[in-house]
Amino acid sequence: MKNTISERVADFLKNYPPFSALESGQLAALSYEVTIVHKESNSIVFSEKEAPHDCFYVVHKGAVALTKKGSTQILDICDEGDVFGLRPLLAHENYKLEAKAHEETILYAIPIKEFKPLALQNHLVGDFLIESFASNTRNPYSQKHRGKLYGISNEPGNGQETKLLDLQPVRYSSDLVTCTEGTQIKTIANTMGKQNVSCILVVKDGLPMGIITDKDLREKVATGLFPITGSAKSIMTTPAITYPKELTVTQAQMAMMKSNISHLVLTEDGTTDTPAVGILSNHDIMVAMGNNPAVLLRAIKRAKDSKRLRGIRQGIMSLLQGYLEENIPIGLVSKIISELNDATIKQIIDICIKKMETEPPAKFTWLTMGSQGRGEQLLNTDQDNAILYENVPEEESETTRNYFLKLGSIISTELNTIGFEYCPAEMMASNPLWCHSLDEWKEVTTHWMGNPGPEEVLLSSIFFDFNVTFGEKALADQLSLHIFDNVKKFPQFLAHLASGALQNPSPSGFFRDFLVEQDGAHKDFFDLKLRALMPMVDAARVLILSHSVKSINNTSERYEKLAELEPQNRELYLACSYASKALLKFRTKHGLLHNDSGRFIALDKLNKEEKIKLKRTFKTIKEIQSLIEIRFQVKNLLR
Repeated sequence: MKNTISERVADFLKNYPPFSALESGQLAALSYEVTIVHKESNSIVFSEKEAPHDCFYVVHKGAVALTKKGSTQILDICDEGDVFGLRPLLAHENYKLEAKAHEETILYAIPIKEFKPLALQNHLVGDFLIESFASNTRNPYSQKHRGKLYGISNEPGNGQETKLLDLQPVRYSSDLVTCTEGTQIKTIANTMGKQNVSCILVVKDGLPMGIITDKDLREKVATGLFPITGSAKSIMTTPAITYPKELTVTQAQMAMMKSNISHLVLTEDGTTDTPAVGILSNHDIMVAMGNNPAVLLRAIKRAKDSKRLRGIRQGIMSLLQGYLEENIPIGLVSKIISELNDATIKQIIDICIKKMETEPPAKFTWLTMGSQGRGEQLLNTDQDNAILYENVPEEESETTRNYFLKLGSIISTELNTIGFEYCPAEMMASNPLWCHSLDEWKEVTTHWMGNPGPEEVLLSSIFFDFNVTFGEKALADQLSLHIFDNVKKFPQFLAHLASGALQNPSPSGFFRDFLVEQDGAHKDFFDLKLRALMPMVDAARVLILSHSVKSINNTSERYEKLAELEPQNRELYLACSYASKALLKFRTKHGLLHNDSGRFIALDKLNKEEKIKLKRTFKTIKEIQSLIEIRFQVKNLLR
């Protein structure tokens, strides 16, 4: 007689990794041993520090939240098909997190005793479990277990190489230029010049004895300490400092700092007893660290023109790609990339001011708006910016405005040159509508807030995310105070802003299906920005304005602040913070993959896991929209 329950279990599991990698017979046998667990909302699956169960879990229906003891912050939410509770399988330790049903949930408990032999036989299964366990937020404490399964080291080639940018192996020159101890210094200098190298290796019987660098020639020969007719032995540094060829960037840096040298000799075994295979210079390390944020920041500050900055922008994109591949938390990634973007814009402004015939006639502030203002512009999208300058006497008003309009136009052109596209709606400082004195900006924002029609609400929602990138922060602070005063003066403005936040179409329909574009160039694509990201951004903006919180523009940080201000809604706000970061990461990864803005997603290109993780955010979107609809009585506006 057929066991229909186990068949249903197998039919479900076969759609999700790692079970999809099992043979049908293996899956059928495993499914027969699976236990079905029902959990009410908020009930505990396992607690932090609890002894490990004899199984791990797969979510069949519902969701499970993973949290750290003493904190209500949700580190991850496991949805349909997600695997969790792997610690007893991989690390033989007590649980490091608490797992609690986020809603009414049905789980499949997978017995470790039956599953472990299958995973050991199937590398695809093992690799998936390691990735689930040792990366992302599902378990942030287990990096030490990467490359190991059940305490057994993986065979060579089965594990995944670490690609962290500051731990990667450096490229070195294998074209060795050598001489003997008796080679004349003049000959050495000529050889180094012809070969265009900064050092020469001194060898004896094929083994490295010492090294001579261009610094030795400058300090020992050019100063007259040694004659140019002398031998290599008289000026070489010996013994040669040797290291194995698998040296990493960090190890190379430490070695050079320790010995106060600029070149390392690489040998087969890292000693002078084997032949040299290459030379590693300080320049090689700097090249390898080209995607290091500190190096990029220095390069930005040294850049003298937009052409150089455009090249550096490519390095920033490579850095972003590397961070995403290594599952670096998107919050940290956003901060680093935003700092580099701000530094780039600041350098462009400095360059452009020098192109003007005169210095600025008044103090001013360059404001970035939209995603860059929120610190969320990770990809090369269009620019949204404005100029705010101090009030000047009436007789100087026209010339001052003309100066800043010209400056704004030059800056926008240079930003376009380095990769920031022009704003299609011309919301840029080159447009007279986005270049004003402080008093003029106060009048503009007062008009928007006092007359909140659809256009005014749209303009407010873009402008109110401004951030100071260059210039006088005090001017922006004065404008912020004026805006918050107007929030109190025009209470209906928040209701209209909340209404605007609800205008974006829902991300899903019945049964959580994706709602896609019905026509146009992106027919059948999912608009990630309009249907998912913007509802989260808009809701955070109106809520943070209602609390008169200044200087927090980032969406996830706004929700984290709201969680502090409204403890009764803490769980929802933290879920919103998580969802906003997840959506931003999703858009960024797909934008880099397809070399576009990442806004429109082809659903047929997503795997099952990606679709589930994306859908995971939809419930949160609906909940936060319901909150602002009720709080700001949006329905009353329609009466």
